[in-house]
Amino acid sequence: MNLTLFFTYKTSLERWENIGLFDREVALYRKYLEKGVRLSFITYGKNDHVLFRDRLPGIEILCNAKRLPTKLYTTLIPVLHAQTLMKTDIIKTNQTPGGLVALKSAERFGKPLLARCGYMHSEFMANRYGVESKEAAKALNDENRLFSKAEKIEVTTPVMKENILSRLPETCDRITVIPNYVDTDVFAPSEVQRDIDLLFIGRLVPQKNLTVLLDAIQGMDLQTLIIGSGSLEHELRAKALELGVDITWKSNILNNELPAYLNRAKIFILPSLYEGHPKTLIEAMACGRPVIGMDMPGVREVIHDGETGCLCGTAPEDIRRSIKKLLSSEALCKTLGRNSRKFAVSNYSIEQIVEKEHQLLFNTLP
Repeated sequence: MNLTLFFTYKTSLERWENIGLFDREVALYRKYLEKGVRLSFITYGKNDHVLFRDRLPGIEILCNAKRLPTKLYTTLIPVLHAQTLMKTDIIKTNQTPGGLVALKSAERFGKPLLARCGYMHSEFMANRYGVESKEAAKALNDENRLFSKAEKIEVTTPVMKENILSRLPETCDRITVIPNYVDTDVFAPSEVQRDIDLLFIGRLVPQKNLTVLLDAIQGMDLQTLIIGSGSLEHELRAKALELGVDITWKSNILNNELPAYLNRAKIFILPSLYEGHPKTLIEAMACGRPVIGMDMPGVREVIHDGETGCLCGTAPEDIRRSIKKLLSSEALCKTLGRNSRKFAVSNYSIEQIVEKEHQLLFNTLP
């Protein structure tokens, strides 16, 4: 089987490397190589074919080597990479942004398309810019075009499936729910000193609700570590100083270095206002950490309140109450951590996800 993966619009292997996600994102495809699948990556990088050729043996890397303007390169992808697209058996999207060029390529060369998305881009745009915004409208229109014409659709949660069915009921037989994966051998519990009271890992952007988290922990004597970068970094650092909150800040680190930090944490928290199917959350659970997440779609499919973690509201007092609850009971933390590890292994291990998607790929073939 020849599989061609279209990267998310403007995304490159180099970007994955720079934000520490390279190993996490390519792990699935390394498993496919072991199964004899022949792989091609179509990315938006300018040097990916040179920088990563030796690190991804067996994977053909096609990128914007001619250094064209991004919009022109996107338009010309079916021409520039025609030789590979002609011989591929299946085209797959990584996310919906950039999915229409994958659809165009699939139609041009008569190939089946697996439209995969880990989050609902239209909902993210509606949350970011407003329900009536042009950004939300465009994302919704692009999704409808992509999903209505794809041979198969892959989403990470039942909520996402219902979202698509509410718009496109005719896609019912073409949608499969396959959650995000975690390497449960790499992300595993270890007995180390728990010297971090509270840990957050992610982008420092409004979606993650970190200004409210800082309000929630004001006055609490906590060793808090925030790992990540983003547009709100300077604002958040200033606010932490203003509130007198003691935070240790770290920029993006390699994904395979995260287990060491996760295992040092007494609690992992994800205070986001909205999520798709958060990978960092399931990585924390795989490490056997008690977790706190906001009670919303995408998170409540992962955290079962009182069983695999704690769900709470997005207000400072709700977050504060949940943190205090866990810190006051070592027995509860141990129980939740044990359950979260078991749940992650049972539902999200990379071996299971590879088998499920591999079968879906075969079902996508004509």
